[in-house]
Amino acid sequence: MRVGLLGGSFDPVHHAHLLLAQTALKHLKLDQVQLIPAGQPWQRPTLGASPEHRLNMLHLATKGLDNIEINPIEIHRTGPTYTIETLEALEPNHEYFWILGSDQLANFCTWRSWQDIAQRVKLAVAQRPGSLLTPPLALSQWLQSQNRTLLVIPFEPQDVSATAIRQRLALQQSARDLLPEVVEQYIYEHGLYRPHSA
Repeated sequence: MRVGLLGGSFDPVHHAHLLLAQTALKHLKLDQVQLIPAGQPWQRPTLGASPEHRLNMLHLATKGLDNIEINPIEIHRTGPTYTIETLEALEPNHEYFWILGSDQLANFCTWRSWQDIAQRVKLAVAQRPGSLLTPPLALSQWLQSQNRTLLVIPFEPQDVSATAIRQRLALQQSARDLLPEVVEQYIYEHGLYRPHSA
């Protein structure tokens, strides 16, 4: 199988996440895209919602979306989340594509064992506002030495961020234009992202 992997905190999942997954599925001719919510991302501050809540919101957001799956492997693993450990634990007999935004591409070479990651997957990047599709020099040189290419997903940059959504919700403002209505309803019912829940 050709499997796309889209990791992230999904704190909360929003329209840009889902659109990127669907665009990658079609453009890269994938059999499925797995959304991989981070457990404890080592390069990020404490997340706003618990792993369980983030997982529940993902299930709500992807209900009815064909070939978009959720892989909770990182949430079920204790300690800091490292991409290389996730890849090492996946079924080995598939062809994997790691989907990332251009903002993540910029710091890809700071990831643990980034060369091993790039060896195990095909990297597929999508444009994010305010960052370039150009890979860091070290990655560009590595790809050239391996006769590999960086795949580009044609994707209109989406001015949507989980940070902006959390800020709106903390001010008790609606974010319905930025995330699925079922997700906003879940956030409201469980009192997530309010100032006291930070």
